Amino acid sequence: MQDILINWAPQETRVAIVENGAVQELHIERAAERGLVGNIYAGRVARVLPGMQSAFIDIGLERAAFLHVADVQVNGVTPRGAYAAGSRGDHANGGVPQVPIERLVFEGQTLTVQVIKDPIGTKGARLSTQISIAGRLLVFLPQDDHIGISQKIGSHELREQLRARMGVLAQLPEGSGPTGGFILRTNAEEATDDELGEDIRYLRKTWAAVRERSFKSPPGMLLHQDLNLVQRVLRDLAHDGTQAVRIDSRMQFELLQKFGQEFTPTAVAKLEHYAGERPIFDLFNIDEEIARALTRRVDLKSGGYLIIDQTEALTTVDVNTGGFVGARNFDDTIFKTNLEAGQAIARQLRLRNLGGIIIIDFIDMTREDHQTAVLAELRKQLSKDRTKITVSGFTQLGLVEMTRKRTRESLAHMLCEPCPTCDGKGQVKTARSVCYDILREILREARQFNPKEFRVIASATVVEMLLDEESPHLAGLSDFIGKPISLQAEPLGSPEQYDIVLL
Repeated sequence: MQDILINWAPQETRVAIVENGAVQELHIERAAERGLVGNIYAGRVARVLPGMQSAFIDIGLERAAFLHVADVQVNGVTPRGAYAAGSRGDHANGGVPQVPIERLVFEGQTLTVQVIKDPIGTKGARLSTQISIAGRLLVFLPQDDHIGISQKIGSHELREQLRARMGVLAQLPEGSGPTGGFILRTNAEEATDDELGEDIRYLRKTWAAVRERSFKSPPGMLLHQDLNLVQRVLRDLAHDGTQAVRIDSRMQFELLQKFGQEFTPTAVAKLEHYAGERPIFDLFNIDEEIARALTRRVDLKSGGYLIIDQTEALTTVDVNTGGFVGARNFDDTIFKTNLEAGQAIARQLRLRNLGGIIIIDFIDMTREDHQTAVLAELRKQLSKDRTKITVSGFTQLGLVEMTRKRTRESLAHMLCEPCPTCDGKGQVKTARSVCYDILREILREARQFNPKEFRVIASATVVEMLLDEESPHLAGLSDFIGKPISLQAEPLGSPEQYDIVLL
């Protein structure tokens, strides 16, 4: 069973999903930095790039957004359907777009577009012209006409029954125009016809309002915004296994009750207003868990540990035995550490919201059955993740490659920024290295200028080393250039910083 805790403040909403006393997922939304995924905009094509089969779209953000040809609706065909073996001699190789982007969009054109990936790092938002609007039970595809079923819904027979029911419920009177397509979400498995019908009406009404705004709005205008995080808890995160949804704001509790009664009536009974004296996140030490999720090292119960390093290109996870010597032989020690690491890695990916390419360096295992068991355990733990994941087997180098779909910033990127001292490098030069940089710089300046004196302004550690261990070299340089060199210690921003003043 899981508990969902919501810590609300005007500037920030934080949601923790707790299972068996341990935090499994963290979701944070800030009023000033609200995510854009799901938002629909009136966009203007700013530039078409035939070489990249993409276009830059102005949707009113700081950076232009990115639209790839694979995400462009082509004559009612879903975006990925635009990829096929060419016909009539056009792009005969399979996997190449039949219709090039320069024939689909043009500069200055106005398009209705939806954000499918938030701006991350230096990259702008990614867009699609295939609009989808999520409801409680269904996802509406207004430009489509097919009925899709979530892959997580049970048997083939059940899926076909649901498809047939939806075919009837989604019908419109003749002459009403296109009906639109629908995808049944996992929680629609046991929904009644009335519940499905209510969701259909809500989604069509929402789309009608979006269309009406699109006709009246200039490019760059927001036409539709997805639900806020508090509302998405009821729509997306709460399910049959949810024991309680506790929120620490009376006002938000009442608003959420109203929202739930309209859109998620089955979840309303699980709502609780938390009025305890201790902050709600203190119940499960969640702030401590957040602090640990921002560190590189994750300790395992056995004494082993993980080292997680996140870069722009990929994330690496290194597994180490540490002080674990509990098993009878070294092979068993390695096997048990790797098994525990598989469980911890799956949780850390959710907790930290790590996405993109992930490389896991398990401790080398000599036995093939051990490798198979560790990979099976990793896949089992990853199956709990709501985010799309693909896992490859062990490579020739003994690494496991996997990908986790990235739709928003990781926890570290949301809460932290590069260290101003090391500028994100994770290390700074030693005091001795800075001393030698200073000595070389003084020699360079002495060849170009002829001051009465050189004054070095540096951190206290560097000045101390120049006066102590490096004093012979400083004195030798002073004699060589025939000028006095004075030292002044000042608390500068970084131990690598220094100034040389010509007096």
